[in-house]
Amino acid sequence: MEEMSEHELPGSTRGRLLVATPPLDDPNFDRTVVYMLEHNPEGAVGVVLNRPSDDTLPDALDRWQDQLTSPQVLFDGGPVELDALIALARLDGEPGDAWSSVVGDLGSIDLGLDPAIITERVVELRVFRGYSGWGPGQLDHELGEGAWMVLPSERNDVFSPAPDDLWRTVIRRQGGRIAWIANAPDDLSTN
Repeated sequence: MEEMSEHELPGSTRGRLLVATPPLDDPNFDRTVVYMLEHNPEGAVGVVLNRPSDDTLPDALDRWQDQLTSPQVLFDGGPVELDALIALARLDGEPGDAWSSVVGDLGSIDLGLDPAIITERVVELRVFRGYSGWGPGQLDHELGEGAWMVLPSERNDVFSPAPDDLWRTVIRRQGGRIAWIANAPDDLSTN
């Protein structure tokens, strides 16, 4: 049984995956896997894990480029605040002040700091441009409408080396009838 973190409320999706059900009407989220960073009465925040972009980090942050987990590109975290960058990492050893816990051993790194402070401890690092956000009750409404499946996350989901395949991978590993959804064609009108 999964343990709830001290910040998690009953019914919270924090630390879990939101997997878009086909077809989700919003093109921003069609076939997405969203890792949930927060979900409370004030709203919810997550990052899309399976939308790598063709962009590298901005020039001001290029000193972090070599630390990125493959594929070493900037990921599109969602349609909210596209100027915001969120860096998620796993570290080896004591994190210090450069890292703050999100869930378990997954945390965020302040990219404004000198990477020399922490780079030798970075095991995995991924940077997201923008995020996925929901206002009070909005995500709960979408969940009630069946727009998302809430599924357990596995250790490697955030840093998957094959992010383009993550939607199908996450669904297949559920087994049973849910796994059948992974075989749905991208365009349901061709079915």
